[in-house]
Amino acid sequence: MAEITTTVTQTLEALLDSKKYGTLKDILVTLNGADIAALLSELPHNRISLLFRLLPKELAAETFVEMEPDVQEDLIRSFSDSELKEIVDELYMDDAVDLVEEMPSNVVKRILAQAEPETRRLINEMLKYPEDSAGSIMTTEYVELRPDMTTEDAIKHIRRTGIDKETVNVCYITDERRRLIGAVSIRSLILAPEDNTMDQIMEPNVISVTTQEDQESVAECFAKYDFTALPVVDGEGRLVGIVTVDDAIDVLTDEATEDMEKMAAITPSDKPYLKLSVWSIFKSRIPWLLLLMVSATFTGSILTHFEGALASCIVLVSFVPMLMDTGGNSGGQASVTIIRGLSLHEIEFSDIFRVIWKEVRVAVLCGVALAVVNFAKLMLINHVGFSVSLVVCLTLVATVFTAKVVGCTLPILAKKIGFDPAVMASPFITTIVDALSLLIYFAFARMLLGL
Repeated sequence: MAEITTTVTQTLEALLDSKKYGTLKDILVTLNGADIAALLSELPHNRISLLFRLLPKELAAETFVEMEPDVQEDLIRSFSDSELKEIVDELYMDDAVDLVEEMPSNVVKRILAQAEPETRRLINEMLKYPEDSAGSIMTTEYVELRPDMTTEDAIKHIRRTGIDKETVNVCYITDERRRLIGAVSIRSLILAPEDNTMDQIMEPNVISVTTQEDQESVAECFAKYDFTALPVVDGEGRLVGIVTVDDAIDVLTDEATEDMEKMAAITPSDKPYLKLSVWSIFKSRIPWLLLLMVSATFTGSILTHFEGALASCIVLVSFVPMLMDTGGNSGGQASVTIIRGLSLHEIEFSDIFRVIWKEVRVAVLCGVALAVVNFAKLMLINHVGFSVSLVVCLTLVATVFTAKVVGCTLPILAKKIGFDPAVMASPFITTIVDALSLLIYFAFARMLLGL
């Protein structure tokens, strides 16, 4: 795919150099907006605006939505007021809101100045909803029908108004106060007799979300129920918008990326890696590295405290990295599994004792298996004495046990007190388990070796 993109980009540049704009337009209109946006991102900024102006109005809007914010900003600055108005008029409401949220204030003023008064009002209303809520990602372009409409009337209404709607696959039935009372698919409308009314063929039990619902929960509804659109209602049950599946996929992608960055001890960013400056990457990583470095000094303090014991039995030092790494890996396995279960709502706080009991049994099996293999290696290959081998292997079992328990409980407790469970992933778990594994190690060494 990358090779194809490079070839097409080179072709576009060659045609630009030859000023064959007609051929360029013929090529571009055969492509999808997302693909055009990807191709344009490979070109210099001064060429992007030229190619963009060759696109038909609707395709230009589709392409514009798929572009990165910095490219959008450059294009807007190059647009005349009339060109900007054409783009803004073609945007769906949720895309227009996203654009306003991502642009600097001086660019936002230009966008709003070129928008229709009704569009401006709707944008301002949607910007009032909490960030990451259903209201912030919904669109107000949906098909609304009345319960007394016949199938024939409904289809005529869709034909007349559907061109400006984000989807017509599902239509929503509302009463005189605009309260959501049902939904009907376009398939049901086409197959139903012409004289049937909407209240006869609609599905009355409609799953909806409120404007304040967290966007991640909204996105999970799409995965659970296989929706293509989900209605959004206000506190009084009135239909105010819909969330479409493309927005749900964007939310899930962003949330997964954010969780991965937090699990790696990185402050999340909404920009692609190649668009980030070195300074931005530095700022996102250094606070966590500093925190982890300071917390890791506890490990050094433990080693210093037991310096005498290590001096009297030097061989113990060589097993410290193995024990700490095994503990960190064991804790990481448990924490990642639990964090994923929490994000999918498969695990709740009330399940904490079931989770601990399961991880305890897993820890015993893993710890014993690792200890047996390690004991054989120490005795047969490393030729370490029985007492030292016993200390190392008992520490291994206890460390794996402790790491699994810590790894499964911290994310659950973090969520309970309002923190993101992803923060309690490998870096923090590893730091905690490193300290605990050393304490366990020296406790066994003192007990069995008399240090």
